[in-house]
Amino acid sequence: MPPLNRTNIQLSISNTATVFERLNLLIVDGNRHMRTLLKGVLRAFGIRSFREADGGAAAMTVLRIAPVDVIITEYSLDSMTGIELSRWVRTAAESPNPMVPIIMLSGYTEHHIVTGARDVGVNEFLVKPISADALYARIVGTVYSPRPFVTMKSYRGPDRRRKSPANLETVERRTVNPETVMPQPLQHAENLIKYFGP
Repeated sequence: MPPLNRTNIQLSISNTATVFERLNLLIVDGNRHMRTLLKGVLRAFGIRSFREADGGAAAMTVLRIAPVDVIITEYSLDSMTGIELSRWVRTAAESPNPMVPIIMLSGYTEHHIVTGARDVGVNEFLVKPISADALYARIVGTVYSPRPFVTMKSYRGPDRRRKSPANLETVERRTVNPETVMPQPLQHAENLIKYFGP
């Protein structure tokens, strides 16, 4: 798929609509109006199936009982943060899908929050107010071009390196090679990738 920009985003949306209409998204945000706004934006992308949670505990309940292909969560939740929810998704024994893509969408942009999200395995971090183009690009990236999923003693989540090691001019700092697997996107929307054209 070509890089997304304003000139090709409408064409891209029409190409992904058949797949996106079968995605199951979980929106986790304590603000009901924000959840409504997000659903409106996501519907414009062709996404039709939503689950909602107003906090971390409710999100964990949804994840235990319903199939979810992508999580979009706020950082600031009720009894826990989006980082704590993401850590549970990635590492808890009772988490039903540790490799589900997680997009954090928040107005909290302090360095320690962004790096904390990265370090618990959040795939993407977007800043509020939302940009529809940026959100669409992140969803496409997590579904169609997932990064390898890494499991180490101190980390479980998508590979934090965005460039191929062959392209980096730094020395490999890992002392132990992690276990890596390629996520199977759309695990609950089987065989849909065939509908997506170049």
